[in-house]
Amino acid sequence: MLCRAVFAFALLTQPAEACRTALLLAMDVSNSVDPSEYRLQVDGLASALRDPEIAEILVRDRIALSVMQWSGTEAQQISLGWTQMAGSRHVQLFASAVERMPRAFVMSNTAPGAALHVALDHLEASPDCARRVIDMSGDGTLNAGPNVAEMRLRAERMGVTVNGLAIESLGRAISNFYARHVITRGGFVETARGYSDYARAIRRKILREISAVFG
Repeated sequence: MLCRAVFAFALLTQPAEACRTALLLAMDVSNSVDPSEYRLQVDGLASALRDPEIAEILVRDRIALSVMQWSGTEAQQISLGWTQMAGSRHVQLFASAVERMPRAFVMSNTAPGAALHVALDHLEASPDCARRVIDMSGDGTLNAGPNVAEMRLRAERMGVTVNGLAIESLGRAISNFYARHVITRGGFVETARGYSDYARAIRRKILREISAVFG
């Protein structure tokens, strides 16, 4: 179930030019994420969007962005709605909105299956883009909610690509979980070695998602 956005993000008037990708950025804000780690996520994402190489592609390909925060079974929120990057000003405004985004949930468990369900519903209302992608980040495995594999199958039937960003402390347990249960065929997993590595990992992941050659 979609939660009410914590603040409104005004959509600017945009030209009706072709959109290459609708990219939903889904951030884990479950109980394992402390306040400083949440701040590293939003600052890292904003920095990645402002990266000159990424910003150029976002505008060139009229990419549509949205941000979702997710946690437990009924704890998902679309914090920033669909916005097409029709110019550099759109990118800067969206990145600034990410930085100001309040945390949606605290003290909640981890339900990636429920998060994917809401994410896929939200993609149904995305702009008419050639590709639809969910960029799902997290630092834990499932401990609540529906089976993730069922939602992955739904994504594949919809033609949606699901990629993962696994935030590890030790080993590759989260990366392996995302690879085995979350990402779709043709998707990939990027690994961050702790939250201090998140900014590097999210930049690399977004760049790979929006600059790859398809078809």
